[in-house]
Amino acid sequence: MASPDGVSGMGSSPEETELSITLTLRMLMHGKEIGSIIGKKGETVKRIREQSSARITISEGSCPERITTITGSTDAVFRAVSMIAFKLEEVGSDGVAAGRAPVTLRLVIPASQCGSLIGKAGAKIREIRESTGAQVQVAGDLLPNSTERAVTVSGVPDTIIQCVRQICAVILESPPKGATIPYHPGLSLGTILLSANQVRG
Repeated sequence: MASPDGVSGMGSSPEETELSITLTLRMLMHGKEIGSIIGKKGETVKRIREQSSARITISEGSCPERITTITGSTDAVFRAVSMIAFKLEEVGSDGVAAGRAPVTLRLVIPASQCGSLIGKAGAKIREIRESTGAQVQVAGDLLPNSTERAVTVSGVPDTIIQCVRQICAVILESPPKGATIPYHPGLSLGTILLSANQVRG
């Protein structure tokens, strides 16, 4: 039997609890996007780290995709995401006149949390789309060799930031179940096929 005081510890307000939580957000990025986030001699990523006070690491490797991991208080993570979104908009709007170029962020989320994000009959994801105005797509398939899925968020930076906040709120409420096998770019089938072709050469 569950003890009646099992509900204790819920006294503090959600806002207080949320700020003290450490959040880790993983994003999948292409080489060009990574280049713009790192900047010349790493100046851009250094500035984002300093101004957001989040820890930002970018996976090593020469593959076309890399993982950017942002860790810190929820507040620091949102600041970093916001700076990254505006930086990508700046890069993406080359040659686009006054119009704002949409930005796309691809979050990497354990598949066991995607159900809560989609909600019953897609209700939760629809609510997020409607309240933020951002496009949100949860991939049906797992990323290669992992138990994670890609969640693609696109729109102008302001809507993306609101959207990422809501996604994070859902993730914090429903921790992943079981072990998560993180996705590592470069272990994908394409690379394996390429190396197989070279052998045949």
